[in-house]
This record gives sequence, C-alpha cells and structure tokens, in this order.
Amino acid sequence: MGTQERRRRIPSVDALLRTLPAKKAAEEFGRPLIRAAVKEVLDTAREAATRGVEPPGEEALLARAIGRAATVTFGLTPAINATGVVLHTGLGRAPLPEEAVASVAKAARGYSDLEIDRETGTRRGRTARAEMLVTALTGAEAALIVNNNAASLLLALAALAKRKEVLVSRGELIEIGGDFRLPEIMAASGAKLLEVGTTNRTKIADYRSALSGRTGLILKVHPSNYRVVGFAQAPPVSELSTLARKKGIPFLYDLGSGLLDRFNGIPAEEPAAIESLRQGADLVCFSGDKLLGGPQAGIVAGRADLVERLRKHPIARAVRVDKMQISALGSVLAAYSQGRQFELPTWRMLRAPASEVKHSAEQLAKALDGDLEGATVVASEAAVGGGSLPGFALPSFAVRLETKTPDRFAAHLRNGRPPVFCKVEEGAAVFDLRTVDPADFERLARAITYAMESDGREEND
Repeated sequence: MGTQERRRRIPSVDALLRTLPAKKAAEEFGRPLIRAAVKEVLDTAREAATRGVEPPGEEALLARAIGRAATVTFGLTPAINATGVVLHTGLGRAPLPEEAVASVAKAARGYSDLEIDRETGTRRGRTARAEMLVTALTGAEAALIVNNNAASLLLALAALAKRKEVLVSRGELIEIGGDFRLPEIMAASGAKLLEVGTTNRTKIADYRSALSGRTGLILKVHPSNYRVVGFAQAPPVSELSTLARKKGIPFLYDLGSGLLDRFNGIPAEEPAAIESLRQGADLVCFSGDKLLGGPQAGIVAGRADLVERLRKHPIARAVRVDKMQISALGSVLAAYSQGRQFELPTWRMLRAPASEVKHSAEQLAKALDGDLEGATVVASEAAVGGGSLPGFALPSFAVRLETKTPDRFAAHLRNGRPPVFCKVEEGAAVFDLRTVDPADFERLARAITYAMESDGREEND
C-alpha cells in the first residue's frame, strides 16, 4: 500500500468529532480540547503514514485523543519509578517529603502571608524566610532564590558582567540539557565569553594572562553531568578566589547539582556550597531539585553586595518563584537545619544499603511468584541522574522479568494506573528497587501482573 493510500485511510478531524464517543468526550472535557487532541493524534498518524506505518483504526485514534485530553484535564499522574535513576528528570527529579507536600497544599489552599511582614504590616520579600535558612546553613552573608539554576546563572551574568568579559575554562563550557549551552546563556545575558586554558587542562596562569580592564567576572562551572578524567587539571577555588580578589572582580562558582554540604560517601570531586564559600567563592549558585532534594529552584548565596545587585536587576522579577515553590523549598531547608536531611526521599534512596534494596527485590519477586514465572532477583547498578554525580554508580538490586515482547510490556506498564517506568535490557523488563518507595510495592506488583495479562491478551488477538 502506498503513502497516499495510507493517508487517505486516516479520517478527518470533523469526521471523528461527529462520532458519539467524541461527542460524549466533548461534554466531559470540552470541545476545544477534544478538537485539539484529535488534530494532534491525526497529525501524528499522517506523519507516521509517510514513513510506511499502517494507520490505526478510527476507534484506536479516537481512544488516543480522548486519553490525551484526559491527561491534560487531570494533570500530572503519580508514577512508580523502577528505573534505578534517583533524580529522573522525566519523572520530576527529587520527590518531595510529606511535610513539603503539606506545606505546598497549605500555601495553595487560600491566602497566605507571602509578602507581608505580620509584625509591621509592611511588604517583605516573598523568599525572605527561605533565604534566611540558606544563609544560616551556608554561612553566606546573603542569598537569593529564583526558579531554577539556569536562571541563577543568567541573572548573575546580566547583573554583574553585562557588556564585560567573563573568564571561563574551555573545559567548563557545558551543555545543561535540552540544548541549552553555557555560551548561549552568556550571550543572552549580554556578557562576553572569554575562553581560557584548554579542554582538559586549565591553569591559574591562563586566567591571570586573560585578565584586563574589560573583565567583569571569573566564572567556574562544575561539570555536574559529565566527568573529565586522565590528563586533566583545573585551579582550585582558593586560587581563583585570591586572583579575583586581587583584581577587584567577583568570582562566581556554578555548582550545578546542589550539594549543600560534604557528606560521607559523596565523591571528593563533587563540590558543596558550604565548602566552596569557605574556600573563597564570592557567590555560589546551585539547583534545588537535585542533590538538595527539594523542588525546582535556583539558589544563589554569598557576598551581600553582589546578591543585592542581582536582587535589584529587572530579570530577578522575571525569574522569581511562586508561593508553592517557596513553601516546599522552605520545608526542605528546615529539614537540613534540624539535622533531618537524610530523611528526605532523595537521600534515603541514595544512602539505602544494598542489602536493604536486595530484600525489597526479594519481596517483590515473592509477590510476583504466584502469578508470573521467570521473576528473578539480579544485581543492578542505580544512578543518581538529573545531571548529578556522573559515573557514580550505586550498587542495587532489581527484579528481572522475562517476556517475549519487553518493549510492548513496558508500554503497557507506562500506560497503566499507576504508570510504572522500568528498564528494558536484553529482552527483559528490569525493575530496580532502589528508586521504589516501599509503600508502593503492592501497587507495583499488581501493575506488573495486570500489564503481563494485557500483553498476553494482545499477543493472542
């Protein structure tokens, strides 16, 4: 069958909208949304038809469209992460602790004293409470919170180095994901990139020789989503700090992945905010939803005069956080202040002993044993993910499930209730238990059993 014939078999938007199921769906979700969903599904089917893919039937197309409309209407769906990637960007990175979730709900439910000082009745900064926690924890003179770390960097460059040169090692010209690259962020800020050193070796002398009257900032960027190993060199924070102070220019350290303090078990090459400030960085910036274990946010901490320049810059308002973000972040920072950081879901998963994960895998395999054959416990390697601790493997255990069509089986799991995300390796579905909350074990077992039954029915049809 040719491309034109395949495309002719795909119904029009109006034809599908005239069907009874579409009319019922329009009553539930609204006709504008159903029309948009139908158009999107049909466009996808037509594009696939040009690549030789047979189009689904009318009922299947309509089911997909209604499913998309339901997803949009009902919002994000809680999922079970059995991939072994702790900070899984596609699944929302750091899961929040219950107290942070409660704090968000409380802030969202009605009015709150978001920007009011109750003692004086005057206006105050919306992020003042969380910033007080940041300064208390880090020892910084001041702090500023924005909506993500890329925003932190953009704001700092615009406020401190617009139309000036910013010295950056060639080995730190990172891409942070989604095709966003440091040179492009710098260009958008109005600062001018001046590369120093080489990809694998940059010395303090390279920075010193590049300094001029046009220099506005020294920027160090931690490559938190890759590692440079072997014949490599970079000057320590203390040397860069001394050079910047001698020349009277600011020194900013973009830490990226958000490690607040040095904890046992974390690789020595992963910098922490507290130690970087102690070593002389004028400002540090880092993420809230990675190793910190909180919501999406960008945190800047350091010298009060520099933070104030960032706070007063017009971009600061464009990248500010809302009341729900700040409520969640405040709750997570309070856990650090109270010495309860290892109770946060992210740190519980990162620090769980391999023996504990193995026991969880054995429990799941036992639960599946009555319904399914071929469920075995295997050693696995989990990852931190989210652009954090690249190459740092976490010993883990998983349940391996043999299936004739693992990709189709994984698709059934993703589209189930709850959605389950796993790995597909060597013809099998693999469920890493390091990233599964023990409270979800029973639901996971049911979801796997149901997906296997669905896969079997589809195979027999």
